[in-house]
This record gives sequence, C-alpha cells and structure tokens, in this order.
Amino acid sequence: MFTDSWRNMAKGNIAPVYLVSGPEMYFFDETEKRLKDAMPDAAASELTTFDLDETPVEAVIEEADTFPFFCDRKLIIARNASFLKAADKGKDKVEHDLDKLMDWLAHPPESAVVLFLAPYEKLDARKKVVKAFRKHAVCLEAESLKTHDVETWIKQEAARLGSSVSDSAARLLIETAGEDLVRLRSELEKLSLYTGEGKEVGEDAVSLLVAKTPEDDAFKLLDAYMQGDSARALQIYRDLLHNKEEPIRLNALLANQVRLIIQVNALKKKGYQQHQIAKQLRVHPYRIKLIMENRKLADDARLLGTLARLADADLRLKTVSGNRERVLELVLMQKVSGIK
Repeated sequence: MFTDSWRNMAKGNIAPVYLVSGPEMYFFDETEKRLKDAMPDAAASELTTFDLDETPVEAVIEEADTFPFFCDRKLIIARNASFLKAADKGKDKVEHDLDKLMDWLAHPPESAVVLFLAPYEKLDARKKVVKAFRKHAVCLEAESLKTHDVETWIKQEAARLGSSVSDSAARLLIETAGEDLVRLRSELEKLSLYTGEGKEVGEDAVSLLVAKTPEDDAFKLLDAYMQGDSARALQIYRDLLHNKEEPIRLNALLANQVRLIIQVNALKKKGYQQHQIAKQLRVHPYRIKLIMENRKLADDARLLGTLARLADADLRLKTVSGNRERVLELVLMQKVSGIK
C-alpha cells in the first residue's frame, strides 16, 4: 500500500488527504519525505506544520481552505492526531471540532494536500471520524514488518542506495541494530558510504561500523552464561569492561534481562503469541523472538537461580570495596544449575 502511494506521489497523482497510522515511524518519515519530494515548490514556500496536541483541527482546515500564493497546491502536515485513537480520560489538551472535520473530509479543496499523522498502535474504528477518514482519505497503516520482511527491506534499501548486502550481513545487522527501520536506514546509509557504490556490504563492515547497545551485549552475555559457555561469557564480559562498562551497571542489565525472560515465559504459557507479548511488555518483537527461540532460556528454575545470584552480586558490588570486576566474574564462572 505504501509502495503504491509513494509511486503515485512520484508520478504527480497526489490525493488531497492522507492518514498514516501505526507504530513504525519509518513509514511516517518516508511518506512525509516523498510528499515533499513530489511537491518541491510547496515544500519550499507553502509548507505548514501543526501539532494537534496543541492546536485544534479547525486551524488545519482553515489553512487548507486558504488559497496558496506561491504555487498551485500547498502542503500541510498535521501531527499527533490523537483524537483518532481511543480516548484517554482527562488527557485531551485541546478540543477538536470533529463534526467540522468530517464535513471537510467529504469535500477537501484541490489546492491543498494534508497529511495527518497518528503514531499510535491502533485507531478507534468505532469513531465516526475514523470511518470518515477511511471513506474519504488515503489511509496507510504503518505496521512493523516481520523479520523476513525486514531482511527483504534491507536488500531493497541497499539497492536504492547503490550497494548490496549479503544474507549473513543482513541478519547480523538486524541482530545488532534491531528491526527499527529508521535506525536500519541510517546504518545502511553509513555502510553504503563506507563500502562504496556498487560494492557489497559484508559482515565485517557491519561488525566494524554498527554500534551495539549495552542491552544487546547484556543479552549475549546472559545467553552465553545460560548455555554453560563460561569462556564466551567471560570474553564478552572482559570486552565490555575494556569498553569502560561498569560491573554494577552490567549486573543490573543482566538482572533486567532475566526478569524480562521470566515474564516472556509466563505469558507464553498463558497462550500469548510473540506480537502480543511484545505489545504487553512494550519490548521490540525481535527481542521477544530471540528469547522464545532459545530453549535454554525456558527453564524458570534456572532463571530464578540466576536472578538470585545476580541479586547477591548486586549487594556485594554496592557494599564491598576492592576489585569489583571480580564479583561478577565469579558469578559468570559458576555453573548454571540444570546444565548437562
């Protein structure tokens, strides 16, 4: 749907009203960029932006109904259309005349293009105004992509940038940077610039240029420990110490990871699916996927034992002076109960 709409924009077939909704911010940014590229005169001289958390929608309507001076069609971007989602009692800062908006949607002027942005998980389909948008506007849903679709998107985006990405590099990029398309696009631009036009981006380039987050390193450290691979766990730990990470912070990150895994296991036992767990815990679906695929992380008894050892280490890190690096190192050297 997005691809078709973007293609139409490039051809000059631009609708008077668009609505983008959903959690994946890449599609918001890209749709705004594509409209500006398709309407360069408006982007330069007839562009107006509203924040609907601060401004009533009537201001958008008034601006759209005002004839442009410097080009044939003006471009208006209306952010945070929160009146389209389920109401949060007491949280509405601004009152919007939605009846007026619905009347306007039925007959928008041809001299303006209005892009409404609603960065929310779900719109309230029961609302009349949502039904009016779906009837009269081009509505685009910015859903998060599945992992295999993200790999395809990486290859397509790399081709657009004049390079290519190997399968293994694409997987490593997802493992390192996650599935946030905005960040992936930024990383791909950097990787393509580094490797040069027409060249393939490989694993070495990804490892060299894509920064890992402390949470990613903590997950890999915990995974190695739970697998019973003390040597790899200690190597990851020493690399983190070399990068100036503090033992007390690493211990806290490990404990948070263990708690997350315990919560994932509990929801999984209740029948929750991957996307439902991600939404419930407000964690990226890819991280949930990694946890659910790792059988070594499914034993709650082992996890609770690990959490107890980390709690003990936390106490010692906060009360014992001397070589703090050794405290967590000793935990990582212990055998996890249940490993054969």
